[in-house]
Amino acid sequence: MSSPLRSFIDVPAGSHFPIQNLPFGVFQRKGGKPGVGVAISDLVVDLSVLEELGHFRAPEFQDQKVFSEDSLNKFLALGRPAWRKTREILQRLLSAETPTLRDDAQLRKKVFHTQRDVVMKLPACIGNYTDFYSSYHHAHNVGTMLRGPENALMPNWKWLPVAYHGRASSVVVSGTDVHRPSGQIKSPDAAVPTFGPTKSLDYELEMAFLIGPGNSLGKPVPSDRAIDHIFGFVLMNDWSARDIQAWEYQPLGPFLAKNFCTSISPWVVTLEALEPFRKPLPLQDPEPLPYLRGENDFTFDI
Repeated sequence: MSSPLRSFIDVPAGSHFPIQNLPFGVFQRKGGKPGVGVAISDLVVDLSVLEELGHFRAPEFQDQKVFSEDSLNKFLALGRPAWRKTREILQRLLSAETPTLRDDAQLRKKVFHTQRDVVMKLPACIGNYTDFYSSYHHAHNVGTMLRGPENALMPNWKWLPVAYHGRASSVVVSGTDVHRPSGQIKSPDAAVPTFGPTKSLDYELEMAFLIGPGNSLGKPVPSDRAIDHIFGFVLMNDWSARDIQAWEYQPLGPFLAKNFCTSISPWVVTLEALEPFRKPLPLQDPEPLPYLRGENDFTFDI
């Protein structure tokens, strides 16, 4: 039985950032330019420095430099082979067995920054995003708030992926102030609606995923190939104005009640890091239509 991978970096017990994780993000030092980094312990690894030293010259990178950018987009576009290769290279460089960084104090000063000394930025330039209504318990709770328990779930909910397209320009990095939105509100006993700030500001803690390579217009990605396009996950807060939502959502769904702010975490945890927590997807009832089935459907036990 092989021993667990260890880093020469001291990682306290219980840290969210061991060598097995290595999430990606975009950081900025005071007076410096944004760049792509990876978290380990309480440090950020500056990938642009390693890139300049030639550590990412493998064929998977297609002769491109992607880590001096102010977003992950260029890196995401390279696809899973480059993502896996980057993780492999970083785990080797950060391993307790590799002297490249371990034994070079001057290089470590250039490569490592403490997390408290940098500002984390939005990890990607987001051109579009879709918010899925996929948790039974959440859907039932919100449906109860809007329509009562007897009509909590709409007839199509168990059959198709219910979702709406949100406002990409309102996606912000975690920690950004949220401004209470205004809109029309109509209580059940009121004859007409009124306009004013929401009195029912709410949030929903969700997992969101970042997509790398896209697809051509009119050519859907088969369910079994979706994994090839998903880079990793962030935590997300979907902010909502419930009193505005209750009046405006019919017949076309959410609008001003849900497009004023969506917060995401700065660190993106890759699918490879989550692989040890993968488990089969529970059986669905009713069984999804054929185009929604996958041979190895899975979820994560986290």
